Amino acid sequence: MRNIVVLISGSGSNMAAILRAAQQEDWSVTLGARVAGVISNRADAGGLALARQAGVATAVLDHRAFASREAFDEALGRQIAQFDAGAAVPALVILAGFMRILTPGFVAAHAGRLLNIHPSLLPAFPGLHTHQRAIDAGCHIAGATVHEVTAELDHGPILGQAVVPVLPGESADRLAARVLAQEHLLYPRAIKAFLRRPGA
Repeated sequence: MRNIVVLISGSGSNMAAILRAAQQEDWSVTLGARVAGVISNRADAGGLALARQAGVATAVLDHRAFASREAFDEALGRQIAQFDAGAAVPALVILAGFMRILTPGFVAAHAGRLLNIHPSLLPAFPGLHTHQRAIDAGCHIAGATVHEVTAELDHGPILGQAVVPVLPGESADRLAARVLAQEHLLYPRAIKAFLRRPGA
């Protein structure tokens, strides 16, 4: 069984989409995978309650309690290992609105099994405020990208993308909502494809 550990910081809507897909499509049978745990760096993250309601184990690691980014990432790695105890294959770690930049050491330790979703059509608009930046640049399309995480922010190999049109006079908030709806379809699909790859 391949364990999946999801990292969140907020409402967890992408996490919830992954949990729904895993349950409805019976990933434990069809993919030999299950969501083993959800970790948040914020105790007030709404996604924690959603995970518990789905019967998934949760943990909170408040980054403010650690003296350095490295110390936090070391604790995060230990918590992932606890959720993955006894598994033959290391856990697939899914960033779903996890608002922390991971250290190169953490990324290296989880290389090849660390995925993220970003609300732009990478390589365009890495970082924050992607929707307003797309509007300001006059883009006719926007979207989201699932990619492997590397030490360079938002620059890992692309695993899948979803595209939406930028409508005339559209606000960043409205565009963000339409992109998010596509993220909820894209992320589970990209995870499934990743798990089906030889050697995954």
